[in-house]
Amino acid sequence: MRFLVLALLVLSGTVWARAPEWRWALPQGVAPPPVPADNLMSAAKVELGRRLFYDADLSADGTMACAACHEQKRGFADGNRTRPGVRGDPGRRNVPGLANVAWLSPLTWADPRQTTLEAQMLVPVLGDHPVEMGMKGQEAEIVRRLGRDGCYRTMFRKAFPERRGAIDMASIAMAVAAFERTLVSFDSPYDRYRAGDAGAMSEAAKQGAALFARACAGCHAGPQFTDGAFHRLEAPAQRDRGLAEVTGRAEDAGAFRTPGLRNVALGAPYFHDGSATTLGEAIDRHHLPLPVAMPVVFAFLETLTDRTFLTDPRLALPAKACGKPL
Repeated sequence: MRFLVLALLVLSGTVWARAPEWRWALPQGVAPPPVPADNLMSAAKVELGRRLFYDADLSADGTMACAACHEQKRGFADGNRTRPGVRGDPGRRNVPGLANVAWLSPLTWADPRQTTLEAQMLVPVLGDHPVEMGMKGQEAEIVRRLGRDGCYRTMFRKAFPERRGAIDMASIAMAVAAFERTLVSFDSPYDRYRAGDAGAMSEAAKQGAALFARACAGCHAGPQFTDGAFHRLEAPAQRDRGLAEVTGRAEDAGAFRTPGLRNVALGAPYFHDGSATTLGEAIDRHHLPLPVAMPVVFAFLETLTDRTFLTDPRLALPAKACGKPL
């Protein structure tokens, strides 16, 4: 029967090369992240997504790539309060880091509808609230730009044989999402300590971890240090009503998603609007009984920095594509 089906597929012209199975390199005890059934992982797809992530041709004037706001050295976050768009439009919210983003849902500060990387990737490219990469209504131009590159055409065919190598917004989003799922950060001192390396954390950091568990882990919970829920810490600002912009409910005004804390020491400024310039200020604004013990809390938070993640060449700007320098 299997051979009969294969023969029928061949005759119908619908046979595609099968992508090799993707192997996750994860620490013991860490389960792979969820992956959509219609966007399974493959090396070719990740390679394409990586190139697209660093390609400024996805923006209106060819000056802004995804990586312009998500810098590897900062844990794929940004060092500005907010980032202006390609046309100079002011940014609305602080750029979040992307460490272990494959395990996160929802994905943004205040939109519970953004639950997949495929859908979220299109927001900065095509969105207009605010305008970021400025390509709303210019999808055909993106396709034209990429399609004129012979190497891109080859990469799309390898990444999406089942779609006959189609270069369109769906394929672009799926490739970038596949690359983003490889932004895995589980080699911090904290992770090594949890894996049995007793010397990976100082005594001060261990004390800070215990204090953090009592005072902070109610919201900053789990392996990614977020409960994925929306909370209001301060009186809502009229210019950004947070979750209420989506739900329309007054009680949601000023509520924002708990951010994850991996590589948090590199993520300044903090809060949804970047208004907390230091980690100490961000903690103070939570109004927790911590000031006397702040040094040990800082020591613990420093152990969430994954230097391997920050320097992994597999996540950096690719030097070559199709065997040729870019």
